[in-house]
Amino acid sequence: LAAADPRVLALAAQVTESREQDIPLLLLKLKGILNSASLGSEESKKIKQDIYDYDLTQYCMLVLRQDHSQLRGGWATAAQLAEILSHCCVGLEVKEDAEEFYKKFLPSAIDNLLFLGRRLQARFIRTIKDEEKQDFLHWFQTVTDAICWLFGGHIQLAACVLQNDHFLQLLITDDVETAVMMMSVLHNILRVNSSVLLQVDEETLHSVLDELVYKLSSTTNPVIGKAATKLLLLVAKFCKQLVKLLTARYKGLKGLLSKQWTGKGFDRDLGQLLDLLYLEQSNGKGEVQRQHQAACIIQAMWRGFQTRKRLKKLPQAVTTLQRSFRAKREQELQHLKKQKEDEALKLQMQLQRQRAMRLFHERQLALLEIIHASQVNKYMEEMEGKSALTIQRFWRGYRARRNFHQQRQFLKEYKAAVVIQRAACKFLEKRRRRRPLSPWKDPKGLTDEQRLALQQKVDDYIKLHPASQMSEEMSKELHMQAQEKLAQFLLRSRLDQRAAQRRETLLAQVNTDVELLMNAPGLAETTEKDLDVFMSRSIPVATKARQSHNTMLKYTHWPWWKKLGDEFVEDDVIPDDALNAELGTLFIGGRK
Repeated sequence: LAAADPRVLALAAQVTESREQDIPLLLLKLKGILNSASLGSEESKKIKQDIYDYDLTQYCMLVLRQDHSQLRGGWATAAQLAEILSHCCVGLEVKEDAEEFYKKFLPSAIDNLLFLGRRLQARFIRTIKDEEKQDFLHWFQTVTDAICWLFGGHIQLAACVLQNDHFLQLLITDDVETAVMMMSVLHNILRVNSSVLLQVDEETLHSVLDELVYKLSSTTNPVIGKAATKLLLLVAKFCKQLVKLLTARYKGLKGLLSKQWTGKGFDRDLGQLLDLLYLEQSNGKGEVQRQHQAACIIQAMWRGFQTRKRLKKLPQAVTTLQRSFRAKREQELQHLKKQKEDEALKLQMQLQRQRAMRLFHERQLALLEIIHASQVNKYMEEMEGKSALTIQRFWRGYRARRNFHQQRQFLKEYKAAVVIQRAACKFLEKRRRRRPLSPWKDPKGLTDEQRLALQQKVDDYIKLHPASQMSEEMSKELHMQAQEKLAQFLLRSRLDQRAAQRRETLLAQVNTDVELLMNAPGLAETTEKDLDVFMSRSIPVATKARQSHNTMLKYTHWPWWKKLGDEFVEDDVIPDDALNAELGTLFIGGRK
């Protein structure tokens, strides 16, 4: 056995070790390997055999099924792989497992190639840009050429192509370019194997002929007409049995061809086809006339029936038409009315907004005329603050309403869950109340041995923890100590409370005085109006304040022997009478 080609071995190793998305680009190297040997030579056959033995053709066939719009290289890579697959299979003579190659591998390759052709045809039809359409059309042409090359090398695949569902779907299309290409594929099939139409089943044969006749009857494009006419002429020449089928199955084919396609540029092929059809018709002219007369009678009866049926439904159709017209007119009137209302509302809102802005500016100008120049900045800051508060208030309202609408479903579900839980709790409570109580069971009594053991444990605990005994004198003394400590605590808490009250009062007075002093002008700028702030207009209040001040000064200058009674009083605490005098005459900013 000769050694395998090292290039094929290296490529197979790379494909095995590479990721799935990189395999299509690696398989393109097969084109260079195949082109290195002349077509039909022993070296070329050896290379194709090595490629098949190392399953590279299997990889090519499987890659054709993938969606190449998501892979590197795109659909151009897929078209090149289709060409490579067809070249690898043509000229390959498999000796081992030949049945698997001819019965399974080759039909699968045809199926994958046709499937790729359907994808390219669909994208060509959907694409709008001219450049992309030309690219897809070129790739589709490459795939169809690969299919023709493949069944040209293996004649038995011609019937497989015709019976494939993808081929019929490719042929049944309204696009001109792809339809012409598929009819050229069918033309090549008939040239390779002229009796292939007799080998396929009757349903496939009828589908192909129906599509060709339909293309002749449904279009006026001379390219489609010429291709379909050539195919029908080829069918009629190669297989005389199908001429009878054409004349019997398609009665108006001759009239269609002579009336619609005469003078379109392919009169020679058209005349040959008509001659074959008329020759077959002359053989069974009487039968054809009888059938034609019967068809005319059936058509006349059917048309009469349809006419009577349509006349009966005419009043109902008129009523339906009037109803739909009135509904449509009413809908249009409602739409126009709503549009006018929206425009009026929009105009009204715009006018209100303009009026509000004008009033706002007028109010601002009036206020600016009234307010002193030194207070303008302060007023503007206040207005900005109010405006910001208004905007924030509206925004919070909008956000709260939006959140409420979003959470409405959640609240509904929550309320439903609460209702279900409440019902379940009531049901369980009722069932628990209905449950019968278990009969009372007397506790089991202790035995004599258990009773003695428990008594022994109690005696042992009492011996280890004897109870402490206290005399009556000790109890009284302890009670007196507790009473003294309680009295000291209460006295101290009262003094602490008075001291805290004193501190709060002083802090309030200090804060008031500081605020007044901070806001007071300098001595050079002081006026009589500024002095009124620090003086009271009430003579009794001023007199009481003076007396309180003198009392506080006298108290601070008392000798030590006059303060002996206040042994629990702190240095910064003033007696009640002095405190009452001070609180009663506290003067803050001209108010008592």
